[in-house]
Amino acid sequence: MQAVRPAPAAPSATRAALAALLVVWVVWGSTYLFIRIGVRTIPPFTMAAIRYTIAGAILLPIGLMSGGAAARAADRPGWQQWAAMLLLGAMLPAGGNGVISWAELELPSSTAALLVASVPLWIVVADALLTRKMPGTVRWVALIVGMGGVVLLSGGGDGGAPLWPTVAALLASISWGVGSVLQPWLPTPSRAMVIGGMEMLCGGLILLVVAAVRGELFFDAGAVSAESWWALAFLIGPGTLLAMSCYLYILGRLSSTTISTYAFVNPVVAVVLGFLILDERLSSQQLLGGGLVILAVVGLLVRQRVVEEAEAEAEPAPVRASG
Repeated sequence: MQAVRPAPAAPSATRAALAALLVVWVVWGSTYLFIRIGVRTIPPFTMAAIRYTIAGAILLPIGLMSGGAAARAADRPGWQQWAAMLLLGAMLPAGGNGVISWAELELPSSTAALLVASVPLWIVVADALLTRKMPGTVRWVALIVGMGGVVLLSGGGDGGAPLWPTVAALLASISWGVGSVLQPWLPTPSRAMVIGGMEMLCGGLILLVVAAVRGELFFDAGAVSAESWWALAFLIGPGTLLAMSCYLYILGRLSSTTISTYAFVNPVVAVVLGFLILDERLSSQQLLGGGLVILAVVGLLVRQRVVEEAEAEAEPAPVRASG
């Protein structure tokens, strides 16, 4: 017997999911601004370590208690799951956001956000290398346009963008993209909230080690400004716990293409906030480069939607219940 497709979501449920997506757009887009404010007086890796260790310690117990008794019994993380999440924690929270926090010591938040917007491009490259399948024509065009945008963005600004922070932001984007591609291949838990909590906690602990090696861990708390403390509080609460909860909520409730819109909306939010609050101004070359990156990401998402619609049309029609 053919599977019956789920009934369309109720309007109220759809509105709630769209509201959650709006939170993901605005809150994740604003994190670049608050990172820039936070690292003014808090060491970058220490700030990222505090953010993810606390968020992971809060989210993981909630995730472990989620689901029914059968789900909890069948989804108990073992050493293989912890090893996998340690790798993902190193590549995503630590190698991604932790390195971005360091880069924003010198890099404007808007520039950092536009460089991170290239993550979908690195995902395509990593996926092609892992599966040994060459991208199609549309994806090749998107990659070329996007990479051209990265080159322009990296060389924009008065005298050019700071070299090493720019390189760090690009490496962070690559780390995030490769980690995202690797995740389905690893023995991760089945419950999304457990994955999020373990990944954050592992990433936070790795960041603590990095902060200790760099001599950042013991800093003068009295020298931290009130603005930096508020920025850290925002990054832990709305920036991580709230936004992640909303992201997990919309999974399965909205199409993957709709959810993926945060990839190009977030940098736009970051650029607007950086301009309004920190008076960050992009050069025409940087604006062009950022625009090309976002255009390439949009092209990838449009292509993904076309593929999804074609696959949906190829599926057999749903079986109607007899009455």
